[in-house]
Amino acid sequence: MSTGTKGPSRTRSRPTAPGRSAAPAPTPTQGRSPRRPPTPKPPRRRPGSGLPVLLAAIVVTLCVVGLMMVLSASSVQALREYGTSWMFFRRQVIWVALGIGMALLVVRVDYRHWRRLGLPIMALSLVALVAVLVPGVGISANGSTRWLGQGSWRVQPSELAKLALLVFSADLLARLDSGPRLRSATWGALGAFGLLGLLVMLQPDMGTTLILGSITLAVLFAAGVPLGQMASLIGASAVGALIIGLIEPYRRDRLLSFRNPWADASNTGYQVVQSLVGMGTGRVTGVGVGASRAKWGFLPNAHTDFIFAIIGEEFGLIGSLLVLLLFSVLAVVGVLIALRAPDRFGTLLAGGLTTWVTAQAVINMGAVTGLLPVTGVPLPFVSFGGSSLVILMAAMGILGNIALQSRSPSPTTAA
Repeated sequence: MSTGTKGPSRTRSRPTAPGRSAAPAPTPTQGRSPRRPPTPKPPRRRPGSGLPVLLAAIVVTLCVVGLMMVLSASSVQALREYGTSWMFFRRQVIWVALGIGMALLVVRVDYRHWRRLGLPIMALSLVALVAVLVPGVGISANGSTRWLGQGSWRVQPSELAKLALLVFSADLLARLDSGPRLRSATWGALGAFGLLGLLVMLQPDMGTTLILGSITLAVLFAAGVPLGQMASLIGASAVGALIIGLIEPYRRDRLLSFRNPWADASNTGYQVVQSLVGMGTGRVTGVGVGASRAKWGFLPNAHTDFIFAIIGEEFGLIGSLLVLLLFSVLAVVGVLIALRAPDRFGTLLAGGLTTWVTAQAVINMGAVTGLLPVTGVPLPFVSFGGSSLVILMAAMGILGNIALQSRSPSPTTAA
């Protein structure tokens, strides 16, 4: 008969030997090897993280090449005018130091802050470009009035105008990015170019005007302006440049001599002919560092607009191709930075900065080698010059900041 209570448990504990403690009950994990903690994976390198380093390496290399070539190309003229071969080199060292300091400062500033400075920089550029044209204020040299300053310390407001136009247009097109808004932004960017280009042409400076036009077209293309409109703009720009080139007699002579500089080798084609002779003398390996003969008064502007000819003479075809390679890699790096920019403004800004440097290098080297008409544009980072170098270095600081903030790809893209 059940009482409702359970009987004693049948499980009996084994007796332990005297002096021994009872063994603990086995746990579920006992007898298995302990699980090792997961090894922390190294942080994934963000795609594009090497672009800022590569950009800095290219720019520094070009500046070093520029210092060496300025010393070589300007030594004879500096000795003749100042009694020392180091005059232009010392100035260039100062400008390079200021440019590096500017780049290091700007690269720490978030590029988005430049959106608020677009209009103020544009206004400052307009005031400076107007001031250049005022008699007694602007400094004239070689038939052009392009500088402000005193003595040998001068600044060229048209260099600031390049940065102003780029920032202003990129901000405008980033805010108005679709439909009728994009058309309004397009006309706004073209209007800003027209105003700055007119003031620059009054100096006159057709080379800088061409670069301003290249920057504008690049930003419009990156903003998504239809290809039909881009083709119309490029065609209109080409026709306008041709008309401007034929209006002034000296530009017309340059344009006609470009077709065959040897036909008037002692006058309109003299500079190009001397440049080609110097580069031809260099052949494949060059005549050696400092051994150029063109710089002994044969080639005008040897340390400024035609410094690439001295590179070709002293370092030959190999040296010329290496400089061309540096600018080509810089262009590729700039395009990659633009494609990986965090936002639309960064893409437009990076694309415009890349086009600025690339177009200026192409125009300069094209003129030196006789492939393009002579326009008086310096070779970026290499030619002697102050304001051009400092502002270009600041522009590379902006490009470097965009590269530092490059976006990571989505998981599907990474896979």
